[in-house]
Amino acid sequence: MAWVIGVLFLQFAFIFSYVAAFHDPTPHDLKVQVVAPEAARAQAQQLVDQLNRLSGNPLDASLADSESKARADVRNGDQIAALVLRPEQSSDLLLVASGSGDSVEEAASGVLTKVVEEQQRTVEKDDLVPFQSGDARGLTGFYLVVGWAVGSYLFPTVIALARGDRPRSIRAAAMRLGALVPYALASGFGGALIVDPLLGAQTGHFWELGLLGTAASFSIAAVAIGLEALLGVIGIGATLLLIVIIGNPSAGGAFQAGVMPTFWRVVGDWIPTGAGVDGVRQIVYFDSADLTRPYLVLLAYAVVGIALTLLISGRGRRPEVLASM
Repeated sequence: MAWVIGVLFLQFAFIFSYVAAFHDPTPHDLKVQVVAPEAARAQAQQLVDQLNRLSGNPLDASLADSESKARADVRNGDQIAALVLRPEQSSDLLLVASGSGDSVEEAASGVLTKVVEEQQRTVEKDDLVPFQSGDARGLTGFYLVVGWAVGSYLFPTVIALARGDRPRSIRAAAMRLGALVPYALASGFGGALIVDPLLGAQTGHFWELGLLGTAASFSIAAVAIGLEALLGVIGIGATLLLIVIIGNPSAGGAFQAGVMPTFWRVVGDWIPTGAGVDGVRQIVYFDSADLTRPYLVLLAYAVVGIALTLLISGRGRRPEVLASM
C-alpha cells in the first residue's frame, strides 16, 4: 500500500508542477530599457514611469544612456528588450534577443508594442541574438539538459538495483562515485555530439557543451547516489521529485522564469536542470558571458552528493520503517 501511495504522490506532483508552472504564463518584472535622443529624454522618462505603473508589474523599465549601451545590454542578456524612441519617424525601434528565451522576449515585446501602438505609432523589431537555424524556438538546449538529467537519474538507480542502494564501505562508495566520471564524460560529450555535428541543432560549441554536460551529469548522478544511500528506495523518488517534477518545469526551457509563477521562478536557478539550461543558453547565444552561477550550482550538488555517499556508506541498515517502504 505504501508503494501505491508513493507512486500516486509522485504522479499527482508531476501533473500539478507542470500544469501550475505552464498553464498561465504571465510576465513579471521583465527588465527592459527605453532610450531616446537628448531632446526626447523627458518623453522617454515619462514612458519609463508609465511602463513601471502597468497593472501586474509585467516590466521593470529603466532609462538607457544611449542606443549603443542599450544594444550591448540586450545582446549580452542583461535586458530582455530595449525600446528606441525615434520622434522624427512614425515608428520606434524594438531591440530584442530571442536567444534569451522566446517566452520572455515575446511577453516583453507584446507589452511594449501595445503601449507604443496606443500612441498611434508602429514598432520595428531588430533581433540582436536570433535562434540558430536548427534550434526551433530555442528548445534544443532544454531537451539536451533533460536528456542529461534522465540518464544521470537512471544510471545510479541501475547501480542501486544491482549493488544495493547503500555502499558497504568507504572504498565501495569511492568506487561507485568514481564510476560516475566516465559515465558523465560519455553523457556530456555524447549529448553535445548529437546536437552539434550530428543534427546541427546547436553548432559551434561542441567542447563547451560537452564540458557543461559532464558537470551536469555528474552532479545529478552524485545527488541521486547520495539520496539513495540516505533514504534507500525513497531516495529514488526524492531524486525524481527534485530533478524531474520540480526541476524540469522550472528550468527555463518551454517557458522562462520571467513568465512563471513565483515558486518556479525562484527555484529554477538553484536546481541542476535550471543551471544546465542557463549554461547552454549562455554558451550558445551569449558567448559564455556568465557561466559562474551555473557551474557553482552544479558543483554544490556534486559536493553534497559525494559527502552524503561517503558519510553514510558502511553504516549499516537504515531504520526498518524506511527499508520496508
